[in-house]
Amino acid sequence: MNVKLTEVVPQRALANEGTAIAKETYTLREVYINPEHIVCMRADERMKRCLSENLLPNNLDQRQEFTKIYINRGQSGIDITVVGSPNIVQSKMFEVAKKNKEILKG
Repeated sequence: MNVKLTEVVPQRALANEGTAIAKETYTLREVYINPEHIVCMRADERMKRCLSENLLPNNLDQRQEFTKIYINRGQSGIDITVVGSPNIVQSKMFEVAKKNKEILKG
């Protein structure tokens, strides 16, 4: 069973007026993750800085935390950043795993 989370996704880079330096902005979208394929989760402090620099959508609370999730894909892997602290994301994974065990036991 998959867990529904909110992923932070990079958008196109925007150049500041009068400079050639581009700042990447971000948007949010839903993502479904199979908890059995997660290798590691850790706090993503870089996204916290992006939030304070107003590079993330305005509807996020400035106290929001983010988690980088590393997902196994066989010989390679991917990593994504989701909204929520590692503790919150882990509890969601645990809830789904618990429900899945209940379904299997009948």
